[in-house]
Amino acid sequence: MTSLTPLRPGSANIVSEPNQGACLNSVQLGQMETSFREWAAESRRLDIRLARKRILIIFLLIRYTGARLNEVLALNPFEDFDSRQSVVCFGKTGDGKTIRNREVRLPDPIFNEIQSTLNDPAFKDSLTHLFRVDPAHVRRKFYERALSCGFSPAQGAPDVIRKARGVELIRGNLPLPVVQRILGHSTPNRAASYVTFSDDDMRQVADHFIVRESVRKTSARNMFFGKISLIRKGDIQSFVEVLTVGEYIIASLITNDSLERLGLQPGLLVTAEVKAPWIMLQKGDREPDCTAENRLNGTVIRIREGEINTEYVIRISDGTSVCSVVTREAGNRTGIRGNDTVWAMFNSVAVILHVD
Repeated sequence: MTSLTPLRPGSANIVSEPNQGACLNSVQLGQMETSFREWAAESRRLDIRLARKRILIIFLLIRYTGARLNEVLALNPFEDFDSRQSVVCFGKTGDGKTIRNREVRLPDPIFNEIQSTLNDPAFKDSLTHLFRVDPAHVRRKFYERALSCGFSPAQGAPDVIRKARGVELIRGNLPLPVVQRILGHSTPNRAASYVTFSDDDMRQVADHFIVRESVRKTSARNMFFGKISLIRKGDIQSFVEVLTVGEYIIASLITNDSLERLGLQPGLLVTAEVKAPWIMLQKGDREPDCTAENRLNGTVIRIREGEINTEYVIRISDGTSVCSVVTREAGNRTGIRGNDTVWAMFNSVAVILHVD
């Protein structure tokens, strides 16, 4: 039986969501992006259009990578973009060599758009000083675009756009250690499971999320990214344990045919999916004594009642959330309310494993 008690309580405090009113959501970020695009294209003067395109690219980079303004302004647009992997390489320049401290993948359409702009001869000629423009000038343009969308200037500040991207990633259920890596947060106190994941592993998890964020082809609400830590093969089925980036172990029971077809082996990165109706809830601090192999403790952050079903969203300690859908009658019997401590439970047979 696998208990999902986190290996390091409190690890979710590394990144926290800002006040909703102070941080733009995904729809509002989209409004800002549209405003920047319209503004960049509306001038009849070529020199002004090129200057505005540069500001647009700076916005897109902050919006989709969560980078700091000074990191973006320090980029060399002709050396720090890897077209083979659609990544931007942030780092320091010294002795004529770029030290790539962090690589962040962009959604392919955004990367291709930026590359197309950078390859425009007229735009290239306008980058005499690369992206090195006055930060105060950039901030003023961000404030103006925020006002044009009906937001306060503070909500359009580059550092707030960066935070908004972090919140967007967290709400998209990306594990906090990976969000840390994307945003370039320092991690002085790594947990054992985080150390287990190499920089390349973390990059693969981040890349997988960015692709999934754009495509959204699955109907499963609950997705856990991790590495296979154990396989016990039986005569018909195999028991597989996945150590997640968020420091949990997810147990899955699959057929031996599936094990061989997917090429599963210890150390392989996989995604474990569980549909919301398969997750049972029990209120209380004490771990339930039940047959469900997977038991995960968290706090109820949202309840949405429908005519037939009730949806519960539970925040767990790694910052990700778990969604459960039960009948309204069953929900009423549990007496679960917002901010209650609950256990989300699901059987190993309900866990589907995916390999990219």
